[in-house]
Amino acid sequence: MVNNLNLIVMKKISLMLALVLICTCGYAQKKMVSSAKNKAMNTESPDFEGARRDIQQALENEETKNLANTWYVAGLIGYQENNHAIVQRSMGQQVDDEKIGKAVVESYDYWLKADEIAMTPTLDKKGREVVDNKTRKQIAEKMAEYYRMQELVKYGIYLNDKRDYSAAYDVFMRHLAIPDLPMMQTEKYKKELVKDTIYQQYKYYAGMFATQSERHAEAIAIYESMKDGDYEPITINQFLYQEYVSLKDTANFVRVLTDAVQRFPQEPWFLQNLINYYIFSGQEPLAIQYLNQAIEREPNVAQYHFIMGNLYERAARYDDALAEYDKALAINPDYAEAFGGKGYVYARQGDNVGERAAYIQDAKAYNAALEEQKGYYRQSVPFYEKAHELNRTNNDYVNALKSLYYRLGMNDKRSALIEEMNNY
Repeated sequence: MVNNLNLIVMKKISLMLALVLICTCGYAQKKMVSSAKNKAMNTESPDFEGARRDIQQALENEETKNLANTWYVAGLIGYQENNHAIVQRSMGQQVDDEKIGKAVVESYDYWLKADEIAMTPTLDKKGREVVDNKTRKQIAEKMAEYYRMQELVKYGIYLNDKRDYSAAYDVFMRHLAIPDLPMMQTEKYKKELVKDTIYQQYKYYAGMFATQSERHAEAIAIYESMKDGDYEPITINQFLYQEYVSLKDTANFVRVLTDAVQRFPQEPWFLQNLINYYIFSGQEPLAIQYLNQAIEREPNVAQYHFIMGNLYERAARYDDALAEYDKALAINPDYAEAFGGKGYVYARQGDNVGERAAYIQDAKAYNAALEEQKGYYRQSVPFYEKAHELNRTNNDYVNALKSLYYRLGMNDKRSALIEEMNNY
């Protein structure tokens, strides 16, 4: 009987000790959270590394790792480290931008976890479902501060300068996500954190970072979301087209070009690329048909007539090509490419005559063909000269003129052109 009583007493003592140990352990870990916070919040001599060591224990402990406050304090360390760096910079002290940037990102990521826990309903003492609105409010205030002060943007720019484009993309996307975070969905922050022109600019930069780091899916997602907007729409649609080209996604790059041609009729880049696609895919009749529709819609766009002239020239419809170049010049008298196009048409016809002449046996007919060839070359020269006058940086015009001068025996002009280019 005595032995049984002793056994019962020992079991009670063991249970009490276990409960004491559990309580002590939980208390100890919560104390580590407080310690981490105190070390980070010490304005005179903060110990951020010590704070991180303390909070890491709490993040790994079963009693504290699922508490919103633990993760909030974890984020507070990087936040305070960034604030400390701001003060140091204002005093002219050197700051490790890489380290501080990582601290900002660290705090952001910890707070996302803290908010996830905080908004998960728990039961209060009366059995009602509640969320941790206090912690969520603290996080929202600091996230809004990051957004206003552009702390993540600063780090993203630093990473861009280091050419770490993939990391720069990730950091910019964190900044861009702030207005849509769950804890920011209050009337106050909906009014305060507006997606204005600056926001669109940063989104545009994020897209470029994704492109530069060959993160095609991410780049496409950004450009698709911006292509119909008002911020740099032409450039964004060009980037989007190039992303689809890099993925060899023909259906989508044709879609982008087709839509952009309708929206930006004044920008020939889209039409030119669409026409080039039709040409190189063996669909020249479709290219001409599509361009005719564009000219009917916008008859006074000189570039359309220039492109049509190119298409007719490719099809050896030389008179039609010359007519289209003349239409382009009627709209824009200083259109160098149209003058160059006319020069090319005449030179090409001269080349064709020369190719046929090689098979002529009769000397008289052969000489007549050579004279006809020179006649085309003589017609070509003034148009290439005008194109060169209007655009002296285009080597195609220079090379064409040097060849024509040589074939026509215009050695003085050829020498003068070579000297001009040597001194340019």
